[in-house]
Formats: sequence, structure tokens, C-alpha cells
Amino acid sequence: MANLRWYKIDEKIPEGDFIRQITLAGKKLCLLRTENKIHLVQNSCPHAGGLLSTGWCENSQLICPIHRYAYNLENGRGAEGQGDYIHIYPLREEADGLYAGFRQSLFGRLFGRDES
Repeated sequence: MANLRWYKIDEKIPEGDFIRQITLAGKKLCLLRTENKIHLVQNSCPHAGGLLSTGWCENSQLICPIHRYAYNLENGRGAEGQGDYIHIYPLREEADGLYAGFRQSLFGRLFGRDES
């Protein structure tokens, strides 16, 4: 994945399903595991700003606790008719832990700032 800056997630990853807010690279994000897969997504619902980390998962979708908007955890798309999406951060597992990738624009690559 070109043009990504990788940050180590220093949070302890619990066993089993979980959902929680973390701060990584100055951003508040939603880290979760469902169906034996870990995901990292934006924490703010694009519909009404609800905290996705206080929501829940159903059928591989993250559900916002405010209006129950649903987001696919594989591609970020909102359910049919919603017309919105959430940002999903790529993850990679290394021997020393879990890392999240943040896209960098040309400006970011030149000056060390992340896009998302």
C-alpha cells in the first residue's frame, strides 16, 4: 500500500469481540473485533456525529447508537439508501504488534502530515 504512514497501536487487544475508542496519531478512532477480525474505523458517524465506539456490530456491520445507521466493515459503505460511508484504516500485524496505515498526500509526504 503506497503512500501510507504506519502507526503502532499500543492498546492491549482483548480476546473475543470488543469495541472501543482509541487515540492514534492524534485521531480518535474506533477499534473493534467482530467475527474474529479486527477493524479500525473513524469514530464519528457521518450521519449525525454519534460515537461509533459506543455502537454495536450485527452481520459484519457497525451500527451507530444514535439513529442505528449501519456501516459495512469491509468497505465502509452505509446501508442501502443512506448514501454515506465511514473511513476504514488498513491494518497489518507485525511480530511486535498491530499497525494502522494512514494515507499521505504529496504535501503530507513532503512535510510529514497525514491525510486521514
